[in-house]
Amino acid sequence: MIKSFRESRVWRRISITLQRRFNLNSDTADEGEVISSITNSSEFKGANLWTLIFAIFIASIGLNVNSTAVIIGAMLISPLMGPIMGIGLGVGINDFDLLKKGSRNLLIATVISIATSTLYFLITPLHDAQSELLARTTPSVWDVFIAFVGGLAGIVAATRQEKSNVIPGVAIATALMPPLCTAGYGLANGNLLYFAGALYLYFINSIFICLSTFLIVRFLHFRKRRFEDKSYERKVSRYILIITTLTVVPSIYLAYRIVDKSIFENNARNFVRDAFNFTNTQVVNRNFLYHPQHKEINLLLIGAELSDTTIERIRASMGQYKLPHTQLVVRQGLNARQEIDFSQIKASILEDVFRQDSSRQANTQAASPQQAPPDLTGEMKALFPNCQYYAASPMVFRRPDSSSTDTCMVVMAGFSRKIKPVEKIKVQNWLKQRLSVDSVRLVIQ
Repeated sequence: MIKSFRESRVWRRISITLQRRFNLNSDTADEGEVISSITNSSEFKGANLWTLIFAIFIASIGLNVNSTAVIIGAMLISPLMGPIMGIGLGVGINDFDLLKKGSRNLLIATVISIATSTLYFLITPLHDAQSELLARTTPSVWDVFIAFVGGLAGIVAATRQEKSNVIPGVAIATALMPPLCTAGYGLANGNLLYFAGALYLYFINSIFICLSTFLIVRFLHFRKRRFEDKSYERKVSRYILIITTLTVVPSIYLAYRIVDKSIFENNARNFVRDAFNFTNTQVVNRNFLYHPQHKEINLLLIGAELSDTTIERIRASMGQYKLPHTQLVVRQGLNARQEIDFSQIKASILEDVFRQDSSRQANTQAASPQQAPPDLTGEMKALFPNCQYYAASPMVFRRPDSSSTDTCMVVMAGFSRKIKPVEKIKVQNWLKQRLSVDSVRLVIQ
């Protein structure tokens, strides 16, 4: 039945439609033009070099002041994609010269970028690591996927006859420049962990963009470079194979590490959230240590001490969260006192107070039909110069002969001279509009 369906007219129509819709060869640019364009963009000299330096300064400022818009602007003008795609193209078409050129220019661009960002962070008066900068210190599995898929989109766009806005979008998505700026920040501030983590992210992005470029080039059947001297051709092919292997194999291992670490941290967060949900005991600090041979969850607790039986029961449940070989270290009581960071406790207390205060305000506002009026001192003085003081408050009026109530805004004001009835009506109408209430009772003293 399946065989007859595959031979039917409906299946042929579906197959033809899918081939027409997903055919990458339909609007491919001339192969020579694509190679020439990528080769030219791989060069870093003159305008390209100055553009890179300016973009690095802009990205460093954006990371320094925590401005996402500025960082995006820097990534839009960054020319870093050129040599990375050049390396992938060189591997794909067996062009050892293009491979060397792309690698050399990528190394030059990387060194200049780190030097420029280091110089900026040495002279800037702002030295705090903002959230945008911290986000570039630890790669995650999503960075791998974004770099690979973004690289696919970039090389597909580069091989089209009509250029689109895909390349700038890829530059933003793959985020090559912010990690380099973060590495400069790490050098300027002597933080080698930030430096290593940012370079790690940059390396991951670069490798997977190269890999995606290579795959699309081979899928489009770009002609490989041939040499008259067959021994030299074999030598070049051998060099390219060695370089590709030395590059791709570590990247696959690094990608596996990132995926495994992300899964471990996600499972650990779920475990701590569910297993340590106690009324009188609170986790004030958690630290997840990942190593392929050793995984550890470090917790710092305050409040009522958990018994050994309770902790052992919690340890026994770690297998349910896919943490069978993870060590759980719990510090509480005397073991925790010397390691407690009081700023963490203050932050936790302030968070609880803020949450309770917000809840209390919400309940008060729900129960009260009127909110406290705004401060109108400056406006009253400007519009009514004779006004010396005023007081405003919502008041509830009750009638002795009835159970009904009426809420009204009452304003008491003192003027340096007696005001006319027309002026009183004017003040009353203005207060009604300014305070956004239905009625105002103005009492002149």
